Amino acid sequence: MKFIKQFLYSLSFLGIVILSVMCKDEKKKEVTQKIEKVSIEKNEFGTTPDGGKVDRYTLKNSSGMTVDIITYGGIITSIKVPNKEGVSEDVVLGYNNLDRYMESSPYFGAIIGRYGNRIAKGKFSLDGKEYSLAVNNGENHLHGGIKGFDKVVWKASEETGEYYAALKLVYLSKDMEEGYPGGLNTTVTYTLKEDNSLDMLYEATTDKKTIVNLTNHSYFNLSGDFSKTVLDQVLSLNADKYLPVDNTLIPTGEIAEVKNTPFDFRKPTSIGSRIEADDDQLKKGGGYDHCWVLNGQDKGHRLIGTAYDPESGRVLEVFTTEPGVQFYSGNFLDGTLPAKQGGTYKKRSGFCLETQHYPDSPNQLDFPSVVLNPEEKYSSKTTYKFSTK
Repeated sequence: MKFIKQFLYSLSFLGIVILSVMCKDEKKKEVTQKIEKVSIEKNEFGTTPDGGKVDRYTLKNSSGMTVDIITYGGIITSIKVPNKEGVSEDVVLGYNNLDRYMESSPYFGAIIGRYGNRIAKGKFSLDGKEYSLAVNNGENHLHGGIKGFDKVVWKASEETGEYYAALKLVYLSKDMEEGYPGGLNTTVTYTLKEDNSLDMLYEATTDKKTIVNLTNHSYFNLSGDFSKTVLDQVLSLNADKYLPVDNTLIPTGEIAEVKNTPFDFRKPTSIGSRIEADDDQLKKGGGYDHCWVLNGQDKGHRLIGTAYDPESGRVLEVFTTEPGVQFYSGNFLDGTLPAKQGGTYKKRSGFCLETQHYPDSPNQLDFPSVVLNPEEKYSSKTTYKFSTK
């Protein structure tokens, strides 16, 4: 009898041990599944002419969103998100290989710096000293110069958590690179989350007084079909004012009301509904290529605009800490650049919402300052969030 009791006790104890191990294994599986909700994967993408290795990082979540980013220019080469039927398609213009980006790209998906947008005649002054930059857009300086941040290879590191995957890109822009003073340590962190949002955090420090205005230059076509224009897609912007420009697209200094103009997107309006209006500003830009003065500039990271494609049901919400957004309707795409899906990118087959400080701010004292001092840290955050309706 005693032997039987000992045997039953041993058997019971063994059962508890086995059950405990099984529970631990199940918990491990649960944790693994949570960690794998958002993942990041690295692959080779190509090599620059000077031998620089370029990698592609793929960030993916379990909600059907995938983002591809390469270390050349920090370029977002692809964003795939579901439509209202649950079908994921690419919604940003770009190329399938590195050579195309290096040969001819209108800044598709790239990090723009040191200064996003235009600086009049490529000149600005700091503390009485004048600096001269490359003139690469008519008589003006555009998007950081001949070799801006969009054309350098960034150092990358990755980080993952339960519900996010992050790619951190770092670049040191040396003193007087492209004519800008100060050695600028720049970090751009892309973070994909489970809610189909992509955060972009821009940070920078300098060892000498300089100017900084960073942004991303993704071209969106929410239909997922790049053979279509974006004219039927619907835009709203939380902005009561915008910046009129001269014939070279430099702000005149006036801050104008959008009311009773084709620039009023305070209510959802299709991009093409007024783009051909008899309006002097539209004629100067060949369509929309202007900076909107955003509301709520004292409220930090907030919703500033929404785009919607009625056919696919895709919605893009844009959040930012920045005071302005450059809405560009793809007016200079001319059908000569090859599209990822075949064919070419024709006029207005993509639109940009470049969150930023105002164009030509270094030369316009009434605009918010873009000066960065050595004891300061530049920080800017923008989020693209996708959904359907």
